[in-house]
Amino acid sequence: MVTYHAAMDEVFKALADETRRSLLDELFRRDGQSLTSLEQRLPMTRFGVMKHLKVLEEAGLVVTRKQGREKLHFLNPVPIRLVHDRWVSKYAEPWAAGLSEIKSRLEETMEKVFEIYIKTTPERLWEAITDPEIRTKYNFGSRVESDWTVGARIINVHPGAPDGPLGEGEILEVDPPRRLVHTLRALWGDDVKAEGFSRVSWDIEPVGDSCCLTVTHDQLREGANNQLYGGWPMILSGLKTYLETGELLTTPGSLMYQGEGAS
Repeated sequence: MVTYHAAMDEVFKALADETRRSLLDELFRRDGQSLTSLEQRLPMTRFGVMKHLKVLEEAGLVVTRKQGREKLHFLNPVPIRLVHDRWVSKYAEPWAAGLSEIKSRLEETMEKVFEIYIKTTPERLWEAITDPEIRTKYNFGSRVESDWTVGARIINVHPGAPDGPLGEGEILEVDPPRRLVHTLRALWGDDVKAEGFSRVSWDIEPVGDSCCLTVTHDQLREGANNQLYGGWPMILSGLKTYLETGELLTTPGSLMYQGEGAS
């Protein structure tokens, strides 16, 4: 199994090349691009672009998803967030937090894909996603409540929000401990309420003594408010930290909304 330090080595190796940084810049500008689209923007062969994309995928900086006959490429900010949490956040949180607020556009809707490897079992990871008390430890102090059956309501509540839930949705698919899909509507402000419902899919894949967790947040309006998806890198970093060490993230951003709910 790849260790944390080895994984960081792969990230820095991938970022060291100017062409690979250019590819990430392209995905930062417009996420979910095909190989054909990306090769048109770089002065090299299709094979050369494929080689660089493979290095980025191996480092976890790019994830892919099939759409029809095409394979779309998405920038995955989670490894960058982990580097940020280790070395940057103590000194430059306001500046660095903007790195995780990545904007992307597709023709009609936006789709955000986040991937992270966690040394745990599928059962324990599933519990951490669905247990209300565990969720408070990495989800900004809020808890998610549901009976986790198809058609059931799911709500996000916080002790510091007396006016009602911060979010709501409906369970669409449940396959423990492998896959969970639900809709999501943010309720913490009029601006995000106006965005309506989107969809969140949690996919757990065992990899040796660890799990690959892929969170896909899609059916977002083109140009949707980035409050809806900008917190995912920090939430997933907090989930990894908690399951692997039993500790909580203490970066300013991760503590921002916790209050009494993080106890």
